[in-house]
Amino acid sequence: MNERSFIVWKEKILQSLDKRTEIMTVAMELLAENGFHRVPMSMIAARANVAVGTIYLYFAGKDELIIDLFQELEKKIFTTIREGFPTEGPIRERFLYLTGKIIRFLIDNPLSFRYIEQFMNSPYGISMRRDKLLDKTGHDDIFMALFEEAIADHVVKDIPVIALFSLTIAPLIFLVRDHILGFVTLDEALIRQTTEACWDAVKR
Repeated sequence: MNERSFIVWKEKILQSLDKRTEIMTVAMELLAENGFHRVPMSMIAARANVAVGTIYLYFAGKDELIIDLFQELEKKIFTTIREGFPTEGPIRERFLYLTGKIIRFLIDNPLSFRYIEQFMNSPYGISMRRDKLLDKTGHDDIFMALFEEAIADHVVKDIPVIALFSLTIAPLIFLVRDHILGFVTLDEALIRQTTEACWDAVKR
């Protein structure tokens, strides 16, 4: 491949990636606004200004698109919360760091939050949670690892990991929802206070 051919090939690859990203962005907006069952592929194609067949060049079907969207968001969240994460030190401070970061990401990205909520409460999310809890995904879950360390070090109550999630992460999701709806304002002080309260619910 000569230099000119390489440049043309590279441009086509970049255009293809941009089109896939554009389709995913449009799909997330529509799915978050209308729900998974009310958005046919034709609606996504019309909003993205592409032929329906073009979407199938990137995704085998709507199910794959929905799952890929969630996985992209999950990857973005885990990348964000890992930035600056202290791998050593008190587990409590590491917990507060992670929960603070995830709250800030979600309130800064309300559309992403709405999509994640829909996904997690759908059959897709239920299936994914089941696989994670049964350790079928092989996914490196930073929260799961932290809770398992906390249990081993006897710094949290001796209850199942899923109960630890329910007592700590779940309340913060409700709080983010209330912030987005305008019922409460999550400033830095309140984020710290609420994450500390969630830790207090499970500490020994």
